[in-house]
Amino acid sequence: MKYPFLPAAACVFGLAALGLSSFTSQPSVSVAETVLSSDPNTTDEQPQDHKLVIYQMMTRLFGNKTAVNKPYGTLQENGVGKFNDITTPALQAIKRLGASHVWYTGVIEHATMTDYTKQGIALDDADVVKGRAGSPYAIKDYYDVNPDLAVDVKNRMREFEALVKRTHDNGLKVIIDFVPNHVARTYKSDAHPAGVADLGEKDDKTVAFAPNNNFYYLPGKPFVVPAGYNPLGALKGPREDGKFQENPAKATGNDVFSEAPKVDDWFETIKLNYGVDYQNGRKKHFEPTPDTWLKMRDILIFWAKKDVDGFRCDMAEMVPVEFWAWVIPELKKVNPQLVFIGEAYDAKTYKMYIEQGHFDYLYDKVGLYDGLRRLMRGEGTTEDITRVWKEESRGFSNHMLRFLENHDEQRIASKDFAGNPRAAIPAMTVSATLATGPVMLYFGQDVGEPAHGSEGFSGEDGRTTIFDYWGVPEHQKWMNGGKFDGGKLSPEQRQLHDFYARLLTLTSQSDAIRRGKFYELQDANNLDAQYNQRQLYTYVRYTEKQKLLIVVNFSPDKTYKPTIRIPQNVMQLMGLNPQQFYTYSELLSQAPAVQTLNLTLAPQSAYIFEINPKK
Repeated sequence: MKYPFLPAAACVFGLAALGLSSFTSQPSVSVAETVLSSDPNTTDEQPQDHKLVIYQMMTRLFGNKTAVNKPYGTLQENGVGKFNDITTPALQAIKRLGASHVWYTGVIEHATMTDYTKQGIALDDADVVKGRAGSPYAIKDYYDVNPDLAVDVKNRMREFEALVKRTHDNGLKVIIDFVPNHVARTYKSDAHPAGVADLGEKDDKTVAFAPNNNFYYLPGKPFVVPAGYNPLGALKGPREDGKFQENPAKATGNDVFSEAPKVDDWFETIKLNYGVDYQNGRKKHFEPTPDTWLKMRDILIFWAKKDVDGFRCDMAEMVPVEFWAWVIPELKKVNPQLVFIGEAYDAKTYKMYIEQGHFDYLYDKVGLYDGLRRLMRGEGTTEDITRVWKEESRGFSNHMLRFLENHDEQRIASKDFAGNPRAAIPAMTVSATLATGPVMLYFGQDVGEPAHGSEGFSGEDGRTTIFDYWGVPEHQKWMNGGKFDGGKLSPEQRQLHDFYARLLTLTSQSDAIRRGKFYELQDANNLDAQYNQRQLYTYVRYTEKQKLLIVVNFSPDKTYKPTIRIPQNVMQLMGLNPQQFYTYSELLSQAPAVQTLNLTLAPQSAYIFEINPKK
């Protein structure tokens, strides 16, 4: 997008005016001519192109056009999105955002309070279901899809298969959830292939643990519904009576070995047994191969044969790494291109789950996400970013998935997070361009969805509900009745959406971002009185083909006018002659190339400059 109305001395992009004063092709600071492997401003990691751009949608919410939004509302009252709502125009709009993959969240059938008994699906008990719609992570049948998502419930699998084909036809790949750690308390597969024994069907329920049991048991103790659990507030759910028949009780999904889990436990789920005896020192029984391993491999193969391109693996660290080390290679025999993304929160085990467990990617939540969240809230410093690349993910940043929102996290625009979607401009720029690993966008993030209101089970917590039927108001403005053209967005929302589209499209196309090396310029600029290194962050990404300078300002209210310096040795590292003159093109705003940039770093702003020799 061009901005012809701007004065020649300044450059504006998207939502913020930015600038840089006295930036010339001559190095301002002379430092060592060569960068040693011990240089604290870079790493010796060899970049590899893993730049997936993933668009995550909560599938039941994405295409919902209903705007009633009644707390605890039924499917009929609040509406629900369908597979068929994800049309070619929708997929093309997602592709225009720069996406390469779509993560369809909540596809596999899970427990719900909606009655599908007329379609031959057993009714779930409200005492062990969270929310009217139910949690997508309380799987009820691994071999089936969520009936909510089908126009014709009996035809639901074919509607999903059509969505997979439609997604591929529009040049995008498909990721779905794999939930390996736990299932719904009401789990019972009625869709599994002939001859397949259901989970728990052959378990010895008289013992707490057996290597080939699929579940853990508490012999002689019946399950107790958590005291005070009120599934639908003042309303009554199906079979709600404070009782649920499960005897013996099974261990709860979050490793609670008690017949009476608490209301804040994952009490609606039961833990799967991968051959680890938790109550006896976590002793491992992996030979012969446990039955659960075999069953889960077969489930993954079932979905891989539906032409799914990858799996986001829920709570991957709660499943032994030995299982992943075995199952991922097994699946890649079926399709070598399958992608496995692990939800992970223990930085100490990242390397193990990548190298030993064979995960392609892991969540970078406790590192980069948490650090950027603090910066966006005015609580942290850019030292958090340095710590992530220098220490936490050093050597394997290619494999870390970066994001600012997902279904578990609060919305940036919510009062519980930043309260302002503009705060994402510098943070999302860093998330997308810091390394060669994948980046993810959550639906509605690009239009500043604030997750206002109490949806029901979720309450008002700054998140878009995953438990309730709901319409997502700002996203619905972008959806515009199924046109997916942003027709109802405000001018500010259009600018925000355009920023995301420019950034992510650049991310997906740029040689330097996809394949380039990294060098941090904080030390090179910290002596400048106008360079507040706690709030400003600068680095270069470069390949033989392309050289980029990236500058961001996290301050919510301060404007800075620093003299950005690229040391002579860094110029040489990038293959640039310090004595030559260069032009600088700001790629996000697509402003005309200039030789000297007078740039003012406005609050919550970002620049990506391409450096080229002057012709």
